[in-house]
Amino acid sequence: MKTTFDFEKPIADLQLQIEKVEQVAVKTKVDMSATVLELQEKLANAEKEIYGNLSGWENVQMSRHPERPQTFDYINMICDDFIELHGDRTVRDDKAIVGGFASIGGQSVMVIGHQKGKNTKERQYRNFGMANPEGYRKALRLMKMAEKFNKPVVTLIDTMGAYPGLEAEERGQGEAIARNLLEMSVLKVPIICVVIGEGASGGALGIGIGDRVYMLEHTWYSVISPESCSSILWRSWDHKEKAAEALKLTSKDMLGNGLIDGIIKEPLGGAHQNPELAAEFLKTKLVEDLAILTAKDKDILVDERIAKFSNMGVVVE
Repeated sequence: MKTTFDFEKPIADLQLQIEKVEQVAVKTKVDMSATVLELQEKLANAEKEIYGNLSGWENVQMSRHPERPQTFDYINMICDDFIELHGDRTVRDDKAIVGGFASIGGQSVMVIGHQKGKNTKERQYRNFGMANPEGYRKALRLMKMAEKFNKPVVTLIDTMGAYPGLEAEERGQGEAIARNLLEMSVLKVPIICVVIGEGASGGALGIGIGDRVYMLEHTWYSVISPESCSSILWRSWDHKEKAAEALKLTSKDMLGNGLIDGIIKEPLGGAHQNPELAAEFLKTKLVEDLAILTAKDKDILVDERIAKFSNMGVVVE
C-alpha cells in the first residue's frame, strides 16, 4: 500500500480524480482529454506548491518514508562495483553501519553509511540503523584503511541516533563517537558526507565530519529528534511539530546557518518517487567534488577541514 502523508492529501485527491476520469473515458469511449489535461495542470501546480514549502515536521516525515532509498540502494545505483568489508576487529560486525571499497565515476572510494532495513526482519537485523560502538569503530577502521591506500571517503548518513542501550554505553558509545570526530578531523584523504535521510544527534555526527557536508533536499540534521525534544520540553510528543520548527533542522535551515556546504536536489515529491534520478543527482555532485578534493594537497585539505568546523557557531560575550 502506498504511503501518503496528511499534507499530500490534495495531491492524492487530484491523482484519484485523474484515474476516475480516465476510467470513464475508456468505459464510455468519450474524449475526456481536455478534462484530464486540466486536472494534470492542477496536480503539477499542487505538487510544486506543497513540496516547495514543506514545514520542518513535514520534512522529517519525508525523510522517514518507508520507500525512501537507503545506503545500499544508492551504492547499487551510483557505484560501478562494491566490495563490502566487515567487523571492527574487536567485538563484532555491526550491521547498522555498512561499508567497503567501491568505484564512483572511475574514482575508487571507501563508502560508509547507515543501513536501516526495508521490512521488519531487515530492520531488526540492522537495529533500525542505530549503531553500537563497534559500528563506529568499524567505520573508523575502514576510514584508516582508505587513508592507507590513499582513497577518498564517502559517508551516507541516515540514522535515528546511536543505539542508546546500556550495553552500548558499557562498551564505550561516547568514546567511539568522539574518537571518530577526532580521527575524521585529521584524516589525510578527502571526505564527503551526505545526509540521505535522518541525521540525528551523535549517531549521525559519528560519520559526519568532512571536507564537504551535504543534505538531500528533504532530510533533517539535528542534535535531537523533534519527538525527543518535545518530550523533554513539554513531557509529551504532542508538540513535535512545534519542536521541529524550533530546531531549524531542515536542509534550508542548515545551509542558512552555515552548517552544511550545500543541498542536493531531490526529484519532485521526494527521492522515493524516482530513486534513479535521486541517485543521478547525488552521483553528479560526488564526482564533481571528488575531482576537486583529490587534487588538493593533503595538509591543506586537513587545515581547511579543521578551520571549517572551528568557525561554526557564534560566541556571545
